[in-house]
Amino acid sequence: SRLRHWREAATVLLAAGGDGGCCPRPGGACDYELLLLKRSPLGGFLPGAHVFPGGVVDAADFAADWLRLLPDAPRCGLSPVKAGGPRAPIFAAERPELASALPADVALRICAIRETFEEAGLLLLVPGDGEPAAARGPARLLPAERLPPASELAEWRRRVQRRPDSFLQLCRQLRCVPNIWALHEWSNWLTPVARAGRAGRRYDTAFYLCCLGQGPPQASHDGAEVTASQWLTPAEVVERFKSQDIWIAPPQFYELCRLCNFSSLHELHRFGSERALEGCERWMSIVLVASDGHMQLLPGDELYPEDPDFTGERKPMLTTDKKIDELMKGASSLHRIVTQDLHKVTVHVNIQPKYKHINPLMMDSKMGNNADCNSRL
Repeated sequence: SRLRHWREAATVLLAAGGDGGCCPRPGGACDYELLLLKRSPLGGFLPGAHVFPGGVVDAADFAADWLRLLPDAPRCGLSPVKAGGPRAPIFAAERPELASALPADVALRICAIRETFEEAGLLLLVPGDGEPAAARGPARLLPAERLPPASELAEWRRRVQRRPDSFLQLCRQLRCVPNIWALHEWSNWLTPVARAGRAGRRYDTAFYLCCLGQGPPQASHDGAEVTASQWLTPAEVVERFKSQDIWIAPPQFYELCRLCNFSSLHELHRFGSERALEGCERWMSIVLVASDGHMQLLPGDELYPEDPDFTGERKPMLTTDKKIDELMKGASSLHRIVTQDLHKVTVHVNIQPKYKHINPLMMDSKMGNNADCNSRL
């Protein structure tokens, strides 16, 4: 069953380039860039952080009316996830309160695409008569002639921000459908239990990967929820974080270090689309506070509790008088994000990833922007 302590959300790691559209990089380290959005400092969740596009699921994302636009095939033409392990509840749970026949992994993709339009002004759509198999290679945005004038599109964007069900109306008018086939299941993160005395919002977030085989399109932030947007390579994002130019939350940091494995957009797309058929594991980190910092323990780490407290009703976090170095010394099974101050963060993993996924790479904080990633395995 789903968890009552979390609000469901969906986000997309949007990568673009790969066909010569990306600006050449010194050393040719990476041929694609990722879209990062800066949240408003006045926001209630992760104020001022740089995040991937995404947001909270709305009932409109599950509306049965989508079935009149999308293909009739099982799961609207999405490739089936292999049966073998348990599906993360966000994808598998029934939602009787919504009275919808729309599968969860279709609705979550619609949510991520809708939020990308609301936050960045980008429409991940394909013509209504387009073939779902368009996901065979990196996707492309609609040509400009298929879109309404900029002023009309801006009005649609404001309308969707006010009423998420307007996104379905926009798709109908454009005779297009959300390109759910270009979004590939990547990961599932639960917001950890808030620290004692700091009640916070908690989300059950599905992460998707979407590769665009074209130069990074012009994104436009809304100036309210999002105050800036930029396209950067994964290594550049990590470097700017290390140099304190930007701040990113631990799950995003972990995923960026995963993406540092891939210098080619086509290689990333191939890995992401094939691996997505395996599904993904639901992760919730457990915070362990040490005397000189803290670490977020993830499943598979030798210190991860056998019976984790998902609700925080038993104990909000673990504490120890030991230092980080003491906790790292001699550890045999590592899967943890170590934070010694706001911008000094490292990921340590030496366990075999499940669901045919890939472990993160970690950058040395002294590296320049054009440096490659170094393994922490």
